[in-house]
Amino acid sequence: MKKQLLLIMLILISSFMFGQEDTTVKGVVINASEGVPLESVNIVNLNQVKGTTTNARGEFEIKAKATDTLHFSYLGFKSIKVRVTNDWIKFGSSTIQLTELAFALEEVVINEFKLTGFLEVDIKQVPINTNYRYNISGLQTGYEAGGSSTNAVTRVLGAVFNPADFLYSMFGKQPNEMRKLKQMKQDDEIRTLLANRFDREMLTALLQVDRADLDEIIRQCNYSKSFIQTANDLQILDAISECYEEYKVLSRSKNKGRL
Repeated sequence: MKKQLLLIMLILISSFMFGQEDTTVKGVVINASEGVPLESVNIVNLNQVKGTTTNARGEFEIKAKATDTLHFSYLGFKSIKVRVTNDWIKFGSSTIQLTELAFALEEVVINEFKLTGFLEVDIKQVPINTNYRYNISGLQTGYEAGGSSTNAVTRVLGAVFNPADFLYSMFGKQPNEMRKLKQMKQDDEIRTLLANRFDREMLTALLQVDRADLDEIIRQCNYSKSFIQTANDLQILDAISECYEEYKVLSRSKNKGRL
């Protein structure tokens, strides 16, 4: 009798856990002031690192379980985080309202180029981007540098022989966040969302760091200022991932040297 009860309990627990893994939530995202559906809203499950977007009717469906947090973001609207509840899962759908932001465009300054018609003269007026990367023997990837990075070589050698303390803090003490990097790189939907973004908001939400720390990570990984300013969120993700992999290789080599 006890064995039968134990077997029943195991079946119930297994069924519950399986159901939790396959749980999805549905909803509709609307403009809070107008009540109209919003298309192409970016939605990311911060816990499971899964992403999706709303359709033309503002509808979405995403894999999630109770206590997961969903991040909603849309250009011109205030981003929000919503906790998934048991009631949401039970009743099947929920309406999410996004509030529009009031913003003003900054003044854009366009430099005037006076062309003479002589190629040799005019070509000298074209600004040249001097960004480049240093490569170190033994590493498969290189380091981003630029004209403004006068100490680029020193920074590269310093990164090899003396990894920055904050890199250990970010990469060594937060393995869960670093595991998210791999998940983000493997999820095609997440990569598509990040490739069209330049605001770092989704990245900071996923990695649980603020914008200043994110920029500092990229700088300490020896990427140039122009790269930081112009790269999309997917390129930033790949840069951090590359830097982390190099950090692990260098850390292993350093530890072996101490033995």
